[in-house]
Amino acid sequence: MPKNDNAIVCPSCGANNASVTASGRCIACGARMDSLRPAQSSDFERQRRYQQEGFSILWCLIALVLQSVLTAALIGGLPMLVQQLDFEGSNGMIVAIPVWFLGGTLLGMISPGKTFLEPVVASLLVAIPTVFYLLQSQTVRTMPLFMYVIMALIGVLFTLIGAYLGERIQLGPPPKAAD
Repeated sequence: MPKNDNAIVCPSCGANNASVTASGRCIACGARMDSLRPAQSSDFERQRRYQQEGFSILWCLIALVLQSVLTAALIGGLPMLVQQLDFEGSNGMIVAIPVWFLGGTLLGMISPGKTFLEPVVASLLVAIPTVFYLLQSQTVRTMPLFMYVIMALIGVLFTLIGAYLGERIQLGPPPKAAD
């Protein structure tokens, strides 16, 4: 039997079919010939649903401005307005972590597409001056530098979690798997 270049191999039984029949089924076993193609593409789409495809400088700058304003307002500005609040030293870092989490969540909700890295990079850039500001302003509640760095990295991690949560909220529930 001559080899046909248009021959299609059945995904179920491996039989060679000269061409797809009108019914779209294998002539040997009767299985659908295109049954695996849609399942593969839907599985692929489901796996890539939460994957970031690129890095946006614009959204990184927006995240940097938002995280900077939120951090400066709560760590530096709020204690100036309310004298009973004192966010020096470790208390400042304890306040900064949820601020960065909320900033990541907000950015994940409002940014188009999938943006996880932009808020994380922005929080990392905001964490550096925040650590030095809190280190310089500590008087009673003192902490060593490495503890500030560890807490800042925890805050950056919480930013990633917040950005992922914001993206999940923005995308809505995942589509149902096809049977």
